[in-house]
Amino acid sequence: MKEQKSGKILVVDDNEDLLKAAKIFLKRHFSQVDTETNPGLLPILMVNEQYDVIMLDMNFTKDVSSGQEGFYWLDRILEIDSTAVVVLITAYGDVNTAVKAIKEGATDFVLKPWENEKLLATLHSALKLRQSKLEISNLKTQQEQLYLDIDSKFQDIIGQSEAMVKVFETIERVAVTDANVLILGENGTGKELIARSIHRNSKRHREAFVGVDLGSITTSLFESELFGHKKGSFTDAKEDRVGRFEQANKGTLFLDEIGNLPLPLQAKLLAVLQNREVTRVGANKPIPINIRLISATNMPIHNMVYDNTFRQDLLYRINTIEITLPPLRERLDDIPLLANHFIEIYSKKYNKSIRKAGEALTKRMQKYHWPGNIRELQHSIERAVIMTGHSVLQPEDLFMQKQLTPEKQDEMVSLDHLNIEDVEKILIRKALQKHNGHITRAAEELGLTRSSLYRRLERYGL
Repeated sequence: MKEQKSGKILVVDDNEDLLKAAKIFLKRHFSQVDTETNPGLLPILMVNEQYDVIMLDMNFTKDVSSGQEGFYWLDRILEIDSTAVVVLITAYGDVNTAVKAIKEGATDFVLKPWENEKLLATLHSALKLRQSKLEISNLKTQQEQLYLDIDSKFQDIIGQSEAMVKVFETIERVAVTDANVLILGENGTGKELIARSIHRNSKRHREAFVGVDLGSITTSLFESELFGHKKGSFTDAKEDRVGRFEQANKGTLFLDEIGNLPLPLQAKLLAVLQNREVTRVGANKPIPINIRLISATNMPIHNMVYDNTFRQDLLYRINTIEITLPPLRERLDDIPLLANHFIEIYSKKYNKSIRKAGEALTKRMQKYHWPGNIRELQHSIERAVIMTGHSVLQPEDLFMQKQLTPEKQDEMVSLDHLNIEDVEKILIRKALQKHNGHITRAAEELGLTRSSLYRRLERYGL
């Protein structure tokens, strides 16, 4: 059985006869062998291709015998790619030069004319070193993501209401597949928690879960953040960077707030998902990716397709399965469970002896609207645990100020104490009510673009 060749080799030397001989010999043993007489092209060659081993002459025509030009290009290569494996070659080598080359980052040192078998052994060793360096680099990146996952503030999902039982059943069916999932729900309902649960119950659970908040990424950094970049590809690119797609390779990529993506960036994301490969900024070589995609948004994404602010083909790509999380006001049976869960967590954190939420508090919580959903409940419980002197939380511990539904709050806003954000929220609510939730008509009524209205809906949790 013929042995399968692997390894990409670049040989840089100003002797064309040597390059021809090297290529003829090495092509029998490696999958790709490129040659170049001009070392000045090294930066361009390294952007266009990721070489496993670079064989570099130490003495070019400008500097016949000292080796200084070779050392200069060795430094440039390692500056471009810190994981590069470089084997230096020279006809004027001695022990001191070899030692200096190794100290400055070379992997090995060969003299020309070389013996083919010795050269082959040197290159095979160098190839193994390159593979080890890449594995270590990838492991470090994935380890960082795994640590973030382990240290995540999200706990197990709490809930027994009928609405949540349906969500659990969907997770159970979907998790074992590789189907793309879109999670819909208001701010604070636990969309990332559901995404993590799907990952933990999937076949990819031993690989990284990588989350990206698309709403916080500026347009200029979108490609760099998601697809990675090569050193020097733009002003602040001071080193090679692995993008989030590469970090999530073999694992799960969670794209939160996907509804915030402008249309031009939606097109770029769609291309990557269709081709299953990314190209780092500043590079020309695409990198294959193997991810399970989970997306989430609090925005009315189907209406956005109708309004031409979200691509229909991208929506088809990301929502093989949809999970809609109910707001907390529709999960009344879960409020006592969630409250006592958070009481236990924060009692331990702040060394307090608080057993539970009292019955009166529970009834009060179940009547409250909870516009901020579980996140608001969690923060309210934390504050109450810190401030209370009771062993059982009472209504006055949690509801220190009169809490009103959004509709009542609108009615009670005093014009003597104007707050522009409060007034803006009232106007947006009234416009949406007037037009039965139709975004385009509400935006026209308010004198806003659809995108501006969507951003305000997200900001205010409406």
